[in-house]
Amino acid sequence: MFVSVFDMFKIGVGPSSSHTMGPMVAANNFLNLLRASPFNFNGLRCRLHGSLAFTGVGHATDRAITLGLAGFTPENYDEVKACEALTRIRSTHFLEPDGLEKLKFNISEDLIFDYGPRLAEHSNGLILYATDPQGDIILEETYFSVGGGFILTKSEFSEHSRYEEEAEVPYPFQSAAEMLEMARTSGKSIAEMKRENEKVVHTNAEIKDRLAKIWNTMDMCIKRGLESTGELPGGLHVKRRAKGIYDALIAEKGNNLTPPHTTNDWMSVYAMAVNEENAAGGQVVTAPTNGAAGVVPSVMRYYLDHVPTSSPSKIEDFLLTAAAIGGLVKFNASISGAEAGCQAEVGSASAMAAAGFCAVIGGTPEQIENAAEIALEHHLGMTCDPVKGLVQVPCIERNGLGAIKAISAASLALRGDGTHIIPLDVCIETMRQTGEDMSERYKETSMGGLAVNVPNC
Repeated sequence: MFVSVFDMFKIGVGPSSSHTMGPMVAANNFLNLLRASPFNFNGLRCRLHGSLAFTGVGHATDRAITLGLAGFTPENYDEVKACEALTRIRSTHFLEPDGLEKLKFNISEDLIFDYGPRLAEHSNGLILYATDPQGDIILEETYFSVGGGFILTKSEFSEHSRYEEEAEVPYPFQSAAEMLEMARTSGKSIAEMKRENEKVVHTNAEIKDRLAKIWNTMDMCIKRGLESTGELPGGLHVKRRAKGIYDALIAEKGNNLTPPHTTNDWMSVYAMAVNEENAAGGQVVTAPTNGAAGVVPSVMRYYLDHVPTSSPSKIEDFLLTAAAIGGLVKFNASISGAEAGCQAEVGSASAMAAAGFCAVIGGTPEQIENAAEIALEHHLGMTCDPVKGLVQVPCIERNGLGAIKAISAASLALRGDGTHIIPLDVCIETMRQTGEDMSERYKETSMGGLAVNVPNC
């Protein structure tokens, strides 16, 4: 099993990896099908199903689909150009993607929110259609956005093809137990094994450069969030809080009367800064998703700014270790809120952050596995119930608490020798089973929980 660190950590745009980034990628991939087809096309349509329909507007899915069909991708996203393109498309009802003729696309008519039963395979489903001048469908493809910006076509959705490996790696662990056994046998750390796996498909220089870019993007996102004020978009009138909390913490520095628990506020404010940026549609890094994007960078920033023995040179180890844990969760369970609730998003992110933090402060592979298990265990059963379908309430604060749990989990693990009752593999499987048992109302549909018990207008 090999899930690259650069798949777990992808640079993209908010507010959602599964509802914004994934649909944008799917729409762009559909353009490639059109370019490769011998047919001439006149127009495009899209039908959103399941969670993509119920919370699509709040997650900007309609905007993402339109921009994807216009040729935008999360990697090349430019806010100014995107706004110009949307204005033009709304006015002309035409798309003009590179390499194709002008295509009819009326957002209000051709982008359909289907509130009926979800598609059988996954809650995040969408079908894209290409039509002839009479409006008849001559090409279609079904896509599923399975979390973290990953997409699969309907034919790819089988368990075999879903995780089909393209590269043979030296340490192909598919479980935490295998990971620990390989670490014991090889004498390597989890980060070292992960790096060796990455070197099969990337040069060492590429790994260093891309990891540095990931951390720089995360850090700049924190910085923007700590400097920005105002109200977040979407109609809930949620005010940005990170800057105010940060300014107060800075003012309290050096005060001998500051209580020790204020440390929790530092952990939270970094995460909240990221998720406020995500809610505003800014550039973030999936970690492993947009909805949980604040946890890992928050713990990394806490490590650099508040741990006396910290070193920037260990950032690579942090990210590689976190990605190894995230890969196990994705392979054996899910990182999608629409599949398994928020336990799969913030829970997974907290486990990843706990593992990375434990690694850079001296944890053994056994202690790292223990740290990840503690963090994930105490998110089990967490629902995904965003108010008004926006990645704001309770998502922003939830990332702050996920960061606190991650650091606490790593600290507890380091107080032991790595032996514990519940293995990480058991915890991951429990999360998968819990997600299967969880009502659809609590899996990113905004049909249950806080989403229906809080006035959202």
